[in-house]
Amino acid sequence: MAADPLAQHFIAFALQSGVLRFGEFKTKAGRLSPYFFNAGLFDDGAKLERLSQAYCERLLPHIGTFDLVFGPAYKGITLAAALAMQLARAGHNKPYAYNRKEAKDHGEGGVLVGAPLAGQRVLIIDDVISAGTSVRESIAMIRAAGGTPVAVAIALDRQEKGRDGDRDLDESAVQQVQREQGLAVHAIATLADLMDFVRDAPAAQAHADAVHAYRARYGVTA
Repeated sequence: MAADPLAQHFIAFALQSGVLRFGEFKTKAGRLSPYFFNAGLFDDGAKLERLSQAYCERLLPHIGTFDLVFGPAYKGITLAAALAMQLARAGHNKPYAYNRKEAKDHGEGGVLVGAPLAGQRVLIIDDVISAGTSVRESIAMIRAAGGTPVAVAIALDRQEKGRDGDRDLDESAVQQVQREQGLAVHAIATLADLMDFVRDAPAAQAHADAVHAYRARYGVTA
């Protein structure tokens, strides 16, 4: 199968921006990973512009499946606003909303800010799905407000087995969200795309064996 051009351009951009690094990094699951992806380093206007363009391009084929963009605090807030602007520029003006970490007891009050969720098909946007906790919390808030969560957009799908204590699971956090919640998950890039990148990009080929070995040990079936 041919490499996905959007994913390949995004990975190259993430590497150039220092968001993606190769080396040896210990994950929260205690694994030694040959790569590290830190979306918090999309930390200036130009990077955020390109990141939101990539989200927009990935989502345009699915534009008719959602009505509103929801960004969970904190990273998702900026992502939701940036994506909403990109969608508007592309001719699809969608409302957006987000949550506070703590309820406000004055003014408009509550934990939700932005457009009303009631009656809306809602896309949740975040950087990654690690354990699925943020997505589940978002789903509960959206449903409580009368909305219907229908999909999740993320920057990178690591496509690796989740953990339950000391035990590796047979599915990833993304797959678990898809199975349990019935939501579509749209990723700009995946670990499979990263494998294509390290195979073909001269600057990254030195890391190809390590990435392939990691995928073989911890990866899930797509």
